Amino acid sequence: QVQVVESGGGSVHAGGSLRLSCAASGSFFSEYTMGWYRQAPGKQRELVAAINSGGTTNSKDSVKGRFTLSRDNAKNTVYLQMNSLKPEDTAVYYCNARHVVRGMDYWGKGTLVTVSS
Repeated sequence: QVQVVESGGGSVHAGGSLRLSCAASGSFFSEYTMGWYRQAPGKQRELVAAINSGGTTNSKDSVKGRFTLSRDNAKNTVYLQMNSLKPEDTAVYYCNARHVVRGMDYWGKGTLVTVSS
């Protein structure tokens, strides 16, 4: 069993920055694809960015150039650096840990990010 815990959410004005952290317990962290998803009120959950075991990242077009995803396997943690935040970035952000080969998928409880104009 893997526990995923997010932190770092909060309220900022447009143009501000936040760094979200996601810590995962358990073994084999480096083998997991780690992703950040978000869900705004009344909308479906969507992928923001993900990083695979090899360190390759992919991200939603609207956050490219503003958000940076990185991982520290020694600390079992991934970071989402969010710069130039916009009101439309307001959402609950969820961290996901997925092990494709083992067929395991774990979610955190989410952290709220609020960006005011």
